[in-house]
Amino acid sequence: MKTFIYADKFFLNSGVKGAGYLDVTDGIFGTYTKEKPADAEIIDQSGKWIAPGLVDTHIHGYKNHDVMDNDADGIKVMSEGLLSCGVTSFLPTTLTSTKERLKDVAETIGKMYQEVDGAKIQGIYFEGPFFTEEHKGAQNPSYFGDPDVDTFHEWQEASGGLIKKIALAPERKGVKEFVKTVTDEGVVVSLGHSSGTLEEAQEAVEAGASVFVHAYNGMRGLNHREPGMVGALLTLQHVFSELICDGHHVHPQAAEVLMEKAGHDHVALITDCMMAGGMPDGNYNLGEFPVVVKEGTARLESGNLAGSILKLKEAIKNVVDWDIATPEQAIMMASYVPAVSCKIDDKCGMIAEGRAADFIVLEPSMDLVATYLDGVERYHA
Repeated sequence: MKTFIYADKFFLNSGVKGAGYLDVTDGIFGTYTKEKPADAEIIDQSGKWIAPGLVDTHIHGYKNHDVMDNDADGIKVMSEGLLSCGVTSFLPTTLTSTKERLKDVAETIGKMYQEVDGAKIQGIYFEGPFFTEEHKGAQNPSYFGDPDVDTFHEWQEASGGLIKKIALAPERKGVKEFVKTVTDEGVVVSLGHSSGTLEEAQEAVEAGASVFVHAYNGMRGLNHREPGMVGALLTLQHVFSELICDGHHVHPQAAEVLMEKAGHDHVALITDCMMAGGMPDGNYNLGEFPVVVKEGTARLESGNLAGSILKLKEAIKNVVDWDIATPEQAIMMASYVPAVSCKIDDKCGMIAEGRAADFIVLEPSMDLVATYLDGVERYHA
């Protein structure tokens, strides 16, 4: 017998549909219909909305575990916990570290990524280590260096080909050649933690780079004589910008400027969440640095922000509550756009016939009600 979800609204790949029925038989999306199907099991979500599972493409930790712990069991805890955030797919994200440590982490994830039981691992994101000290953020500058293809290939081989994205500062030496090489190999290059000029960013984009790391944060700001990295992400064509919408990292009006200039379809909502996500206030670590979590932020001893404790379900609600995105745009920016920006949209990010039935149930207020993985309810608020 077929199974259908009934709801008031559906955010499908083909567009937003009103009240009707969506086939989710055997863990796979089928067709949407307005007519009640005969001889079918109906899961009644009256008054609710159905949206694709969210995709977090920049997340370092959750539930007191960090990707850099190099602990397979900890990553499994992250995976399970992310279901409560509406996330059904993610990219475990590394921090700058030694070449050896990064290789070990890549190998660990490459061996265990299919064993997770919660949100699905769709690849690995290497955030660094080819950054600039001036905009180091919570990254350790003692490990910074210029991009090196041979080193990257060691990491990629250790991961079993699982590294989908790597971030670097465009002003480092050898960037153009590195970007061209890894982009040709199918890896997305993102730009950030950088003092780069507009020209340097543009050269990297022309070589193949296509994403900016957490827009506005950890980069040279906009100046009327040197537009810098922020000027680059606001003006260059065919690029995506990650954006942290927790109300602390980026002012809502600055977020709105980006969305209006780049288009909502080129903004990927991310969390940059660290291990304190889903945990009470207190003392934690981000990589090698102690972090204090209180009043909704994670900060280094210097007072600088150190990742976030944002849940992606909160980000989609925030941008709607701030009146800078419609519900449709908010959902798109946290599912389809991040998937496309990391070239994993063949696996996640949309509700479409024949795809795995990973989806969320929302109240019209944008509050999360439930998370389904392969057609099975795995989290209920």
